[in-house]
Amino acid sequence: MPVMSLRLSDDQSDTLARLAQATGRSKNFLAAQALDEYLAREAWQIGEIQQAIVEADAGDFASEAEVEAVLHKWTRNAG
Repeated sequence: MPVMSLRLSDDQSDTLARLAQATGRSKNFLAAQALDEYLAREAWQIGEIQQAIVEADAGDFASEAEVEAVLHKWTRNAG
């Protein structure tokens, strides 16, 4: 398993230590868990952006009627 080191601010280090103490988990476990969640979220977002670019390049846009239907759906009961 690869090892990586990184610099933390004092606040990050203190918060990590407090969370580790409160949860009974190691700082390493919490940092790895946070990194897993960040990487998954970023990979999902980049994938969505790339797919949107493909759709935009293909001219796959909503028609005016489709946009109006959605607008009507969400505004018909608005104050």
